[in-house]
Order: sequence, then C-alpha cells, then structure tokens
Amino acid sequence: MRIETERLILRKPRLEDADAAAEHLTDPEVMRYIGIDGATVPREACVDVVKRWLDRWDANGFGQFAVERREDGRFLGRLGLLVWDGRDWSQSTLRGAADPRVELGWTLAREHWGHGYATEGAAAVRDWALGELRVDGLVSIIHPDNAASARVALRLGALPGEAIDTPYGPAVLWVYPR
Repeated sequence: MRIETERLILRKPRLEDADAAAEHLTDPEVMRYIGIDGATVPREACVDVVKRWLDRWDANGFGQFAVERREDGRFLGRLGLLVWDGRDWSQSTLRGAADPRVELGWTLAREHWGHGYATEGAAAVRDWALGELRVDGLVSIIHPDNAASARVALRLGALPGEAIDTPYGPAVLWVYPR
C-alpha cells in the first residue's frame, strides 16, 4: 500500500526501517505524550516496534505508514491508523475489539516538526480511510497537554470530544466528521 502527496510518500513499513524509526522512538521529547509515561523505546527494541506495525497491517488490512520525504527519500516518522476497543480504550484489532474505534495518529522525528508534514500526510490517510476503506468513524486520541497534535487534528477537521482514560494515560477523543 502506498499513498503519495505533494511532498511525501506514505508506504507500508519494512523491517529495515527500524534504524531510521529509532530517531523518533528513542527521543524523550517526541515520545513525551505517547505510550506509558512517555517512555522511549530502547534502540534494540525498535525492530519489534516495526514488527508490531506490520502485524497490525496483517490483522486489519491497514496500519501505520512509514513517512518518507519525496525529494530525498528521508524517513520522517510514522502515521496511520490504529484500532482501539472503545470499552476500555486498549489497543486491539478490528476482529478483537467489541467496540472497534479507528484512530488516525502521527509521530515524526523532532527535526521534522513544524513543516506541515503531519497535517499533509494525515489528511491523505484520513481521506483514504473515510473514502476507500469506508471506515465507520475516525478519531484521534491525543494527550490533553499535546497542543501541537491538537492543532493538527483541528486543521484536519476534527473536533475535541470527551476526555477518556486509556491504559497509557488520559486523552481527549478528537472526532472527525463523516
């Protein structure tokens, strides 16, 4: 699977992306609002993270995309779709969740913040999810203190909804119009 935008190539991840993904996965500032207490991923575990991204593609037929800059092929981060179970806001699969909710999420290496890449790539994935995949509702789950991601969600047309508790901490459920 591949989606192209004006400046980006979004493609299914490959195991060899693990070294490049370490740039954002090992950075405490990037991971501040992601996961449990903003814990970084040890460099040696980055290949396991990419394997999880691929497992989600296998389980759901969609998942996280590797984000590359078109002009030079530079790996910028990941963005794409995750499935959560709305009963307890745990990560799941379409088949495994009693109340499947599809999230649009993004994480880029810090040096690529502020260039509009998250908005550009996430808009393309949003359109693909709502159009081609016909996802029944799309949300973004954003930590209440993550103002930058909230601005991206707002630019993408999402509106803040209810406050939720996830296994990773508090979040706001941003809802995209259908």
